[in-house]
Amino acid sequence: MDDVPLPYQVTQARDETADTVTLTLAPTGTGLLAPFTPGRYALVHALGVGTVPVPVSRIDRHEIALTIRSSDAVSAALCALRPGGRVGLRGPFGTGWELDRALGHDLLVVAAGLGPAPLRPLVLDVLAAPQLYGHLNVLVGARTPDDILYAQQTHAWSAAHGPPHCAVTVDRPGPGWEGPVGAVTALLDGARFAPRNTSAYVCGPAGTVRETARALLERGLPAERVRVALDSRDSHPDRETGRRDGTGPGDVLSRDGGPVAGWDEVESATPTGRTGT
Repeated sequence: MDDVPLPYQVTQARDETADTVTLTLAPTGTGLLAPFTPGRYALVHALGVGTVPVPVSRIDRHEIALTIRSSDAVSAALCALRPGGRVGLRGPFGTGWELDRALGHDLLVVAAGLGPAPLRPLVLDVLAAPQLYGHLNVLVGARTPDDILYAQQTHAWSAAHGPPHCAVTVDRPGPGWEGPVGAVTALLDGARFAPRNTSAYVCGPAGTVRETARALLERGLPAERVRVALDSRDSHPDRETGRRDGTGPGDVLSRDGGPVAGWDEVESATPTGRTGT
């Protein structure tokens, strides 16, 4: 992996919510980043502004998609880009979801906040080869109906009979919302899975990750089959090296320079009371 950012160009910019944009990027020269796998991320250089780590939200041959929420000067500059805009990319960084360890398993994908972004490539990979897995469950939580990422795709999955089994809940329903209200963990009751033969993938704010992991263990999932990550609001590797300094609860999820870890690793490496604070 080269330390010099490679030039990429925006080929599509899609507004997901009022403050979140998905950029599709393609290389502009002969240089290509090494292939990404679901759960890994790039360091994105907004030219003349700065750098931010962003997980890939779609992988399509030489193109990748990045879903970015405007939360500081760098992410705001990236969200303002339109087709033809340029960025620099480095990567891939991180450990990934390691979907190959889940062959033959039922799958639970639990995402809240920005969590659907790094989990979407995993779901798309499973849907492309459903014969390799058991039941696929996608459970999504958002603050309001307007904050649901990939709303059109998510609602289509929810309305269909599957696969996947998809359910969405919100914290604050708006006019016309007829779906569930409350914590995403409540959706586990409607999911179809055999706990001892299930792999789970959880991404969201630290508190949601903690509560979901504990709920899954209570239902009989082994801790080593619950892989977790923090969404980008809680996960900030060093913007130049892609690594952390190991000082915060999210750093346990980045021991190899990436945001994903097994819950057994998190429990064994996190002092009591640190997880999810």
